[in-house]
Amino acid sequence: MSFIEILKAIAFGIVEGFTEWLPISSTAHMMVLDEFVRLDATPEFKTLFMTVIQFGAVMALIVIYFRKLNPFDGRKKPEQRSATWKLWLKIAIATLPAAVLGFLLDDWIEENMYTGLVVSITLILYGAAFIVFEYLHRYTRPEITRLGRIDYQTALYIGFFQVLALIPGTSRSGATILGAMILGCSRGIAAEFSFFLAIPVVFGAGFLRIVKYESALSSNELILMIVGAVTAFIVAVYSVKFMLGWIKKNSYTLFGYYRIGIGTVILIWFIISGLINA
Repeated sequence: MSFIEILKAIAFGIVEGFTEWLPISSTAHMMVLDEFVRLDATPEFKTLFMTVIQFGAVMALIVIYFRKLNPFDGRKKPEQRSATWKLWLKIAIATLPAAVLGFLLDDWIEENMYTGLVVSITLILYGAAFIVFEYLHRYTRPEITRLGRIDYQTALYIGFFQVLALIPGTSRSGATILGAMILGCSRGIAAEFSFFLAIPVVFGAGFLRIVKYESALSSNELILMIVGAVTAFIVAVYSVKFMLGWIKKNSYTLFGYYRIGIGTVILIWFIISGLINA
């Protein structure tokens, strides 16, 4: 394993850590990076690598929110521990739709949907959706301004929005944040609940990929995954804090324009690449 491959793993970790928690699709950015910074590895390992380094980004979230998510914290009052258990139940309910459909459609999506055309279109569509939503609701006060006010039915509906994120380029956080705001959540609460939904989703997807591709993993490749995951963890700590700080003072409109811009660039790039390779 060369030093160059380690640098590539670090590059992927940086992109994953920064984009995982922003509503701009980490998958799309990883695909673009892969066009220019190609790991010297099999397609099976690259699929596993892209999934597993998400663990690092999720661990950053767990560290930041550990006390809030820990129902066993002895410093919490009984009602606070009860509220934490209820939060986890809502997370579980919201995870079910994507977990079931993701399990059933994982192979088909991997074979048919990971294309430049699909990713660029979903980036542009959801970018426009963010802009339109923010414009139409610029004077609307959200009904749900605390996590505890998200009821079980709302959690399930947010889970249905998360199903949309099975399509590459949609962005899991983008779909759930937009869905939560449509359902009456404030920007901050929509972001936090979206963050928490990532924990079972990422670990579940990672487990499926590990089971599927564990035979493709060598000791050198394991090192690359560890390097990528650690890098993603470090960068994600700052990414989460940036996101939470941003939405306290700003809307998601800028992310919408960014999605449209990067989606257009990806679409043009893949059209030109297709013509060159034709």
